[in-house]
Amino acid sequence: MRRRHFLAGALAAPAGAALLPACAADRRRRSADGTVTLRFQSLAWQQESVAANKQLVAEWNAAHPKIRVEYVQGSWTSVHDQLLTAFEGGEPPDIIHDATDDLADFAYGGSLADLTDLLPRRLKEDIPAESWRTATFGAGIYGVPFLQEPRMIMANSALLAAAKVRIPTARDPWSWEDFEEAAKRLTRDGTYGVAWPLKEPVSATLNLSLSTGGRIFHRRPDGKVTIRFDAADQAVPAVIHRQLGTDRTGSRATLGMGGSDTLPGFFGGKYAMVPLGFSYRQQIVQQAPKGFRWTVLPAPAGPGGDQRQGVSPQTLSIAEDCPYKEEAARFIDFFLRPRNMVRLARGDWLLPTGTRALADPALRTREYGWATGAALAPALRPAPAQTVRGYPEWKDKIATPGL
Repeated sequence: MRRRHFLAGALAAPAGAALLPACAADRRRRSADGTVTLRFQSLAWQQESVAANKQLVAEWNAAHPKIRVEYVQGSWTSVHDQLLTAFEGGEPPDIIHDATDDLADFAYGGSLADLTDLLPRRLKEDIPAESWRTATFGAGIYGVPFLQEPRMIMANSALLAAAKVRIPTARDPWSWEDFEEAAKRLTRDGTYGVAWPLKEPVSATLNLSLSTGGRIFHRRPDGKVTIRFDAADQAVPAVIHRQLGTDRTGSRATLGMGGSDTLPGFFGGKYAMVPLGFSYRQQIVQQAPKGFRWTVLPAPAGPGGDQRQGVSPQTLSIAEDCPYKEEAARFIDFFLRPRNMVRLARGDWLLPTGTRALADPALRTREYGWATGAALAPALRPAPAQTVRGYPEWKDKIATPGL
């Protein structure tokens, strides 16, 4: 990372000079009356989500006049480079909204604070161990995972009924073989059984391959990672290859598409099923033509009904350079109280990680597939690639062309 060169230069400078940026930042963020100002960079982008984030900040500020939080709008499309520049310049946000698959370099590089001793017991116990694993790098916790997105199957209800396909549930899911058979029965009269939007094929197949026992990345005792593409790793890509090639139940036209690009064809009956992230339900609700009937199905299960899949939850972190880490941790604890986590989940159309929030009736309704998604939460695991340094380059130069 370029940050290492920046740190080396700082260490080589006189001790007093090295302390100046932190002291200056401290003075700027504590007023004469002792009021502390924390900068919270949020990546919320959907209207409901932005509103929920801003409202929670306003509620905090009203209740904590001596610890003010300033809302700063960030963007998912540029957050990594923006944070890298901010860390190098010594002016990162105090509280950072990101995702676990973007944290590794910042965590290992010393840019983020270890939250292990900063977070309250309530928050630690409310979020399951599997979710904490997603934000654990080495021996430290560098983010609080709070929203997660499983991949589901969005399906045309009328086409399912016409083909007399068994409707899978979280308790009785399809196997991957059942999924292939369903796609065959749904392929008729100009309709493809399935459309795979594979603009980002590696993360999709890696995460779904957990259900078949896939791992790909194997960490050795010395900490180094080896890559093996075993039979379990090949199972899900093989299904996709058969659907696109041998069976012709999948549309090849969608391979380079993002999820949103497939929705017009889904609404028009061209695709009976589309595997998509859980949040795409919002776009379907907003864009589907009047009378369009659809349902949310769980992703297929592997041997023994294994429904595991990898996720990279959204996170809240604290910058190592933040002069008020304890105050920042208090805000995070407030922001992620169960009722607030429900508001954030509803705003983003995602699942919360917190067990109390996940049990809220608002997230257990059958409407729009909320209950189906919530039932799968215990099977969500850390995405295989997120702790692997150098993964983006490997994905772009080797894995994507290979798939």
